[in-house]
Amino acid sequence: MQDRLKVLFVDDDPNIRELVKYNLTLEGLEVTLAENGCVGLELIGKETFDLILLDVMMPEMDGLQVLSAIKNDGKTAELPVFMLTAKGMVADMERAFKIGADDYITKPFDPVDLGDVIRRKLKRLSDDRK
Repeated sequence: MQDRLKVLFVDDDPNIRELVKYNLTLEGLEVTLAENGCVGLELIGKETFDLILLDVMMPEMDGLQVLSAIKNDGKTAELPVFMLTAKGMVADMERAFKIGADDYITKPFDPVDLGDVIRRKLKRLSDDRK
């Protein structure tokens, strides 16, 4: 894994997008933003990312539909996807994990600690896949 991780954050709330980008950039991560699932999938088709952070509740194409598209595409199936969402019910988490989510972070979250959480979880995922 490279030192500067490239993250795509897909969320329809512009304030949350900017807050997350600001804090992850401070943590040394390179962050690309998408305002909805369709734009996110388009970016995934054009660029390479180390991680996708994905909101669940979005118009047009929700996060679970995006997650399903990522995990059902042979080129992106192994891409780590973390759900970052206000939907904290156990059933919501189970559904995301069944589709293929690698982790589930509920809002509200500490934006200052988010970069550290991402690095730790990616390291754990990388170690598990060895």
